[in-house]
Amino acid sequence: MSLPQQLGKYRIVSVLGEGAMGVVYKGFDPGIQRTVALKTIRRDLAISDGSGASAQQRFRVEAQAAGRLSHPGIVSVYDFGDEGDLSYIAMEFIEGSSLSRYNAKGKIFSDDDVASITVQLLDALDHSHSHGVWHRDIKPANVLITHDGKVKVADFGVARIEHNDLTVAGSVIGTPGYMAPEQFLGEPIDSRVDIYATGVLLYQLLVGRPPFTGNTESLLYRVVHEPPVLPSLTPGYARGANFDEVVAKALAKDRRNRHASPAAFKQELLEAFARPVAPRVAPGALFAPSDAPTEIVPTVPSRTSSAQPPAHWDPALLQQVEAKLARHVGPLAAVLVRRSARACHDLPTLYERLAEQVTNADARTAFLSEARSLKTHPSQGSGGGGGTVSAFGGLTGTSLGLIPDSLINACAKVLAQYLGPIAPVVARRSAAKAPSRAAYFDTLEAAIANPAQRKAARALLDRLP
Repeated sequence: MSLPQQLGKYRIVSVLGEGAMGVVYKGFDPGIQRTVALKTIRRDLAISDGSGASAQQRFRVEAQAAGRLSHPGIVSVYDFGDEGDLSYIAMEFIEGSSLSRYNAKGKIFSDDDVASITVQLLDALDHSHSHGVWHRDIKPANVLITHDGKVKVADFGVARIEHNDLTVAGSVIGTPGYMAPEQFLGEPIDSRVDIYATGVLLYQLLVGRPPFTGNTESLLYRVVHEPPVLPSLTPGYARGANFDEVVAKALAKDRRNRHASPAAFKQELLEAFARPVAPRVAPGALFAPSDAPTEIVPTVPSRTSSAQPPAHWDPALLQQVEAKLARHVGPLAAVLVRRSARACHDLPTLYERLAEQVTNADARTAFLSEARSLKTHPSQGSGGGGGTVSAFGGLTGTSLGLIPDSLINACAKVLAQYLGPIAPVVARRSAAKAPSRAAYFDTLEAAIANPAQRKAARALLDRLP
């Protein structure tokens, strides 16, 4: 790749990172003699991220969101411009490492450093929220720690800006392991999705892993239905129980039971910690500069996955599936397709499994209907020929046990009235364990929290043929 000499007024120094959609450069502003990071994206790319916004729109949102904020805990944006076929953001050059890199190296922070990281993050979010900006993708990769121990929040590419929301109703925005229940369910959201994500991050700092793990389907189910194990009750935990209450409140399923604001979260954390919190992470807890090359979080993920597709699938066919799924879930499609393909051996089953990740009902129907346009590889489908995929009509495929697919699909439609987009997952997971039709209905009924709705749903279930 040839290195451009200049972008706008900025002189290009080196490449910091790259993907299929753009490159991150280290640059220099000669006017004020300042080093900057330059994130770029090709303007001809308009792949939807699943929110109804193109990558180009997301890029502009990052510039607008971070550009209206001025806080020492938020990566500053200096400029936004176009040069040739590129758009670019000039932003603060951060010397340090992301929290995800510390996690990958197995770093265990002391209680003092855990409190410092979390308080610094909450201070930054309190500023952001007070200026009408919700980040919506708080996770370790977007939390940077500088070489002098200061926390910086990065990547506002999926932020919600007050009076300027790109999100389509019913879409899913965020990173699965850090998303609140209402995000998975496609319900209206507010700033408390950032409270929940910070709670997940705090839990991970304390315990060494997030409260819920697994593939996207498993995460969806567990985040919505299962209470997290309190930090003090996890095996090997030796920090005491003083953080349990504040973590549990941040991770409440009902957002009304969470902290009302980052400031309220911070106040309860300080009370639980019961001693002064340092304004910086201790020097001894940080990577040495020589061991921690500067990290800049890419704004726009690559369109393709570097992972090799499963050997029993035609790579070209999986690329077609990935392109269709990306219209509904964005860049996560590459991971979902390859992961699901390992466990599936025919196209209808693969499409069925992937459809469960599309939370909007209309979008899910559209995705399933698109299967008809795909050609099967000779090793896929029936007849050994290269015919077209048969029509789906619903969540079809191999029966998961004693419960036929026709009943599973019918039950999913009933549950959708009460559980929303998670209904197909609940219906299918419950069917896999049900020893009888009656037991299956009992399990589905129990998945509905509201007693009146539970009774109404059971009446509908009992009427199914």
